[in-house]
Parts: sequence; structure tokens; C-alpha cells
Amino acid sequence: MNQSSADSRAASTWTVAALLKWCEGYFREKGLPSPRLDGELLLAHVLGLRRLDLYLQFDRPLTQAELAAFRPLVQARAARRPVAYLTGEAGFWGLTLAVRPGCLVPRPDTETLVEAALGAIAALRAAMAVPTGNPEAPLTLVELGTGTGAIPLALCAETRGLTCVSVERSAEALACARENRARHAALLAPRSNDLRLVRGDRLEALHPAFRPHLLVSNPPYIPSAAIAGLEPEVAQAEPRAALDGGPDGLDFHRNLLAFAAERLAPGGRVLFEIGHDQAEAVRALAAAHPTLREIELRRDLAKRPRVFHAERRAG
Repeated sequence: MNQSSADSRAASTWTVAALLKWCEGYFREKGLPSPRLDGELLLAHVLGLRRLDLYLQFDRPLTQAELAAFRPLVQARAARRPVAYLTGEAGFWGLTLAVRPGCLVPRPDTETLVEAALGAIAALRAAMAVPTGNPEAPLTLVELGTGTGAIPLALCAETRGLTCVSVERSAEALACARENRARHAALLAPRSNDLRLVRGDRLEALHPAFRPHLLVSNPPYIPSAAIAGLEPEVAQAEPRAALDGGPDGLDFHRNLLAFAAERLAPGGRVLFEIGHDQAEAVRALAAAHPTLREIELRRDLAKRPRVFHAERRAG
């Protein structure tokens, strides 16, 4: 809301409904892709409400202090600052996660990776239950590039007996992941889960004798030259290191596949996110490792290739 708009009417006339309507129109003029949702998230943040509560308080007038707090958030969003950086939070897999500048904002599409990983966990435990008789056998998972910690925390919300070792090179992202680990501590020790955060560049940070059952990652996969053409929220605000996958976007996929082929436990699974046009290139990279066998190429809700899933052959 600009100053002249605010001064043109008394604070008591700016109700929740009126402000949301104005904000939606303003954001639409600025070309934002989700003008209504953005306004709701920002206003709910300022008022300390859930989005649903806004609709239960449509006639509530805002105070001058509330309008003053809302105005700079609107201006920053119009300048294409990500909503999650303005509110400090984002939703993922039903969890509310702290998000800070310096970490990638969790995407809904990455929930496809969580779904596939849960299937892999079930398959691994089914195989392990044959000799052990334990349907919840402890499993070890390694993750490359944890960001906010969204993926391991989502998995810990759905299973037990999981030890996650997440490698992250960004100090800012690790601080955010630690914050979320503390925020969602009930998903960890009480459920016999653990989340260990390791600072390092790629998987070379791990001990050579480490043999996890599962490798999961949402790695950087945007070709370097394509980053400038992304939406301003991404290209200008989110950390380039979390986006840039090298000249062809596949630098990190090569590292993941090499680790999986050599270091996963026999029968272990590797799952990672890919770009919509990278499926065949990733398949070719995986085929160069005789120890790996493709399990599936999972598509997201938009029917685009999203997750590559392979197994390290036993024996």
C-alpha cells in the first residue's frame, strides 16, 4: 500500500476484506503470479493469524500500527522479494519451517521426492524384515544440500528409526536447518529419529567407511546460463549456489550417482530431483554405473519428470 492510499482513508476503514482486495489488485498490476495468496500470507503474518482466520475476521479494521507493519512488506513483495523471506516461514509437508535469506525456499514440487523416498524406505524395510523379522529396522539416510532441513524433517514426520546425515556447504542454510531441527524436535528423539547436520562441499565430507541405506537430494540443477532467465524472486533473491548445477545443470547429479554406485549399502536406494528436461541425460549418466539399476522416474503433479530413483545392486 502506498502512502497516499493510506492517507486517503482513516485506518478504521481498512478492513481485512478491503485490504486483501486492494492488495490483490496491486500485486496483479505488478505481474505477480499469485497476487491473492501473497496478500493473504503477508497480512496473516502481520496480524498473527492463520490464513483461514482472515476469512473469519473479514470485517476487522486494522490499526495504524498494523497498517504501518504491512506497508513495507507489500512494497518488498512488489519488488519481487520472496514471500517466505518476508514472513520468515514456509509450509512444506504440513510442517511450518523457518526460512531465511541464504537458503532455498522449499517448493511444493519437492514433496514428490519425499513421497518417493517414503516408498523406498518401505521397500528397504520390507527386504530387511525377511531375515531380521523387524518391520521398522533402523535405516541411515544421507542428504546432499539440506537447505532448511525440509526433506529429512518431512521423512521423520512419517517414519521411525531413521538416522539422517545432511551435508550442506552454506553456513546460512545450516543455521536455518538447526533452527528447524529444534523447532520440530518432537519428530526426532521421541520417534527414534536423528538429524545430523554436517558442513561440507558435496559428499566428500563424509567418512569413506560410511555406507548409508539411502541417498536423497534436491540438488542444484539449473544450467548456469539459464539462471538469469528465471523469475526475479529466484534469480535475484535466492542463493545462486542452491540453483547453479553447472554448464548442463548436472554437476551434482554426477556426484550423487558416483557416490551411490560406490558407497551405498548393497540394495540401497538413491533418489534425487531433476529438471523437467533432464530425464534422458540423467538416465545416461546412471547407465554408466553398472552397479546401479533404475527403479522409476517419478512425475510431479504437473506430470513433469521430477525424481530419478535407482538401486545399488546387491552382490
